Amino acid sequence: MNWFSYKAVDRNGGHIAGTIEAVDRRSAVVALTEKGHYVTELVKDARSHEPGESKSGTAASDVGQLLKFGSRRVSSKDVLAMTTQLSTALRAGLPLLSGLELLRKQQHKMATKNLLGDLVDAVSAGQSLSEAMAKHERVFSPLYISMIRVGETGGILEQTSSQLADMLTREEKIKTNMKNASAYPIFVLCLGLISVIIVITVILPKILGTLGTDLKVLPLPTRILMGISGFIQGLFTSIPGWIALAAICFGFYHLVKWTRTAGRFQCDTFKLRVPILGSVLRTIAVGRFARTLGALTMGGVTILEALSVVRDTLGNELLGREIDAVADKVKRGEPLADPLEESGYFPPLLVQIVAVGEQTGKLDELLLNAADTFDAEADSAISKFMAIFPAILILLLALVIGFIIAATLLPIVMMELGGGMF
Repeated sequence: MNWFSYKAVDRNGGHIAGTIEAVDRRSAVVALTEKGHYVTELVKDARSHEPGESKSGTAASDVGQLLKFGSRRVSSKDVLAMTTQLSTALRAGLPLLSGLELLRKQQHKMATKNLLGDLVDAVSAGQSLSEAMAKHERVFSPLYISMIRVGETGGILEQTSSQLADMLTREEKIKTNMKNASAYPIFVLCLGLISVIIVITVILPKILGTLGTDLKVLPLPTRILMGISGFIQGLFTSIPGWIALAAICFGFYHLVKWTRTAGRFQCDTFKLRVPILGSVLRTIAVGRFARTLGALTMGGVTILEALSVVRDTLGNELLGREIDAVADKVKRGEPLADPLEESGYFPPLLVQIVAVGEQTGKLDELLLNAADTFDAEADSAISKFMAIFPAILILLLALVIGFIIAATLLPIVMMELGGGMF
C-alpha cells in the first residue's frame, strides 16, 4: 500500500487536503471521488514506495526534473510507436488510463517510460490528456496536442489518434526516405572534401616545391591553388591560424543559429527559390496542408483555429506567413479558396478542391482524399531530386579536382614546352 497527499474540492465547493492510503494513484482518485471529493492535486507521500523503487525513494519534484531531462531524448519514432499503440488500445475498447498504463509497462526506453508515467499521473489526477501533453512541448507538436484535444472534446479520441498515427507514419516515411537517399551523396561529398584537403596540403606543395621557381611567375590557377594550400596549412600550424579557425567556427555557429531564429524567413525564402529543391519543399508542404487541415476540420475545429495550427506544420516560415495572411482574409469574411489562390504558393488543384469543398460543405473529406494525391506527388518529387542531387555533387567534385590537376600540371607542361622558362 502507498500513501498519497491530496488536495481536493468537496461537493459544497470547499477546499480540503489530507492523506489517503491506496494501492496506486487511480485507486486513490476513485476512493476520493466516492467520498464526493474532486481531486485537484495528488502526490505520493515520501514514506511509501512502489515495487522496484529504492528505499531512499524519489520525491515528486525529483521525478519531474528527471522527466524534464529525459523527455528531450524521446525521438519522433518513439512518439509514432506510442501513438500507434495507443490507437490500437483505444480501438480494442480499453479506457484511456488503462491504455496509457499498459503502454508504460511495455516500454524499455527510460525516457519514454518516464514520459508515459507522467501522463498517467496527470490523467489520474483529473487532467485531460491534451493538458498533460501540453507540458511536454518538446515532444508533442501543436498539431498533435490540438488533435488530441479535438478527440477528447468530441468523444472521438479513437479516430483522431488513428489519424495522428497515419500522419506521423507519413512524416516518418518522408524523413527516412530523405535520409536514405542522401546517405550516398553525403558520403561522396565528405570523401571528396577529405581527398581535396589531403591533395592541397600534402601532395601539391611537394610537387610544386620541386620546380624551385618564384611563385610570381607561376600561372594564375597555380598561384590560387598555392594560396589556398597555404591558408589551410596555416589554420592548423600557427597561433593566428588557430584564432582564425576559432573565428570561422564561431561565425558558422551563429550563422546556423541565425537561420533558425531571426533569419529563418530569409533562409526559407531562399530554399523555395532554389531550382528543384524549392519544388520539392513546396509539394511536401502542400501535402501537409491538405492532410492537416482536413483532419482538423473533420474533428470539428473551426477554419481559423485549424489554420493557426497548420501554419506551424508546413516547415517553412514563408509559407507560414502566407497562411497567416490567408487567415486574416478569412477572418474578414472571404472564402478560403480566394486568398490561397492570391498567394501564388499553392497549386491550382488545391485551390479548386478547397473551393468545391466550401461550396458543398465537404471540405474535410475532399482535403483528406486530395492529400494522398499530393503525397504521391511529393514522393515523386523527392525521388527525382535525390536522383539528380548525387550527380550534381559528383559534377562539382569533378570540377574541383579538375582545377587542382590543371593548376598542378600547368607549370610543368609550360616549363617543358618553354624549355625551362621558369
